[in-house]
Amino acid sequence: MTEIGKPSSDIEIVIITGMSGAGKTVAVQSFEDLGFYCIDNLPPELLVMFLNLMMKSENQMKRIAAVMDTRGGDLFDSLIGALDDLLEMQGVSSRILFLDADDETLVRRYKESRRSHPLSAGGLPLAGIKKERLLLSEMKGRARSIFNTTSLKPRALREKIMAEFSSKDDLGFTLNFLSFGFKHGMPIDADVVFDVRFLPNPFYIEDLKPKTGLEKEVYDYVLKWKDTQILIEKLTDLFKFLIPQYKNEGKSQVVIAFGCTGGQHRSVTLAEFFGSRFKDEYRTLITHRDIEKRKD
Repeated sequence: MTEIGKPSSDIEIVIITGMSGAGKTVAVQSFEDLGFYCIDNLPPELLVMFLNLMMKSENQMKRIAAVMDTRGGDLFDSLIGALDDLLEMQGVSSRILFLDADDETLVRRYKESRRSHPLSAGGLPLAGIKKERLLLSEMKGRARSIFNTTSLKPRALREKIMAEFSSKDDLGFTLNFLSFGFKHGMPIDADVVFDVRFLPNPFYIEDLKPKTGLEKEVYDYVLKWKDTQILIEKLTDLFKFLIPQYKNEGKSQVVIAFGCTGGQHRSVTLAEFFGSRFKDEYRTLITHRDIEKRKD
């Protein structure tokens, strides 16, 4: 399995805060897709302690997103002090993302979701919204990034976050080319499946039978046939059209699966071929689900 992207040496932390109903759930999902380790509703007093543990850990998480909002009640009052402590930490870069929306939009969203505002104590949502604005006023003043989601659909908010917080090495979209054998069952996580059992099968060549598509002899055998070359040409055109459509739709990854009988030869070869073909355009992974399974 190959992967593109290398984190920086410092820890990067993004504090996600803002008005309840302004899109923090979408924000967390977006940061997860960018490779951030996400924590929801972390008590502010534990923030510096958590970062110190991360810096001492051998498996250090370099990019962290923490949601901190008024659901913490009295604990939220300590957030400003925690942010001041954060600024003094060596090897940590921090920024605040504040999500906002106008009162009318927030009221409508609460009515649509049939949920109570966390600060309204079961009363009118607008009362809780006004109280929350007052509590968050200093946080909003400290925020480097303020996204108003009044007129933003979830997809548009996701795109803004991707554009703002993607690192220079982070492509924000992953292609996974998967090989499998039909005799071992269909993959349940594939977006698109191609059956390549019509191609000549190396299984029936004595010298190639024990090998896999990872080995040059099998790879070359599968690719040398005219039918294979026609298939590659047509699928390349299809993928050039299809993959950008998935990406523009907002998917964080697409799994394209190739299946042959046992998942050893033809499917492995094509997954390797297309993984190599698109690795310079997208963050690309290659997975061979059944390559280690015994061949009958």
